Amino acid sequence: MKHTEIASELFSKRYYCSQAVLAAFAEELGMTKEQALKVGACFGGGMCKAEVCGACTGALMALGLKYGMCEDGDLESKERANSYAVRFLDEFAKQNGSYICRELLDCDISTDEGKAYARTKGLFAMECPKMIESAVLIAEKLINE
Repeated sequence: MKHTEIASELFSKRYYCSQAVLAAFAEELGMTKEQALKVGACFGGGMCKAEVCGACTGALMALGLKYGMCEDGDLESKERANSYAVRFLDEFAKQNGSYICRELLDCDISTDEGKAYARTKGLFAMECPKMIESAVLIAEKLINE
């Protein structure tokens, strides 16, 4: 199954965008699907504050699994991971206009009114899957470099 299909399927089962994206890459990057779903659980909806899109945070966690610093003093890995994070966010913003949830959805889903607006307008069903696909494809490209 392709990463985009895995992420899409998980999102359709009501997992957050962050969980769906991270879990799509988890096993190949040394994390179980269950661990990825748990780790990504508090990052959906822009960390529940309509901040950085959860699809982006899921992708950034996947990039961290691939490139992140895990040995004391390995500053080269730290810089490499930072570089990938910046590249990811720049490309995501270029493709989608922003990487901030409230800007992408044009509403603040951290409020009850914003959530109601997003549901009424079908934003979770129409816009979020596009953001998930974009995040997965960008991350996939960077992970496979």
